[in-house]
Amino acid sequence: MEIRWEDGYEIRIRTENDEIVLSANREGLLSLAEQLKDLAEAPAGSHIHYDEYNSLEEGSCSLIIEHK
Repeated sequence: MEIRWEDGYEIRIRTENDEIVLSANREGLLSLAEQLKDLAEAPAGSHIHYDEYNSLEEGSCSLIIEHK
């Protein structure tokens, strides 16, 4: 599965009071929407791993989204 990003995307994931907060600009939200659509079409067991080293802003928590 190819992971595509809109130019200028910004995404941050943090925990706050036992909640996960995902904040993103327009390009980040559009990128995530397209990636989730692609993941839904991928085989079960496929996943996307997001972290500050490959896609998220510095200081973000890691996130894995998996197609069940």
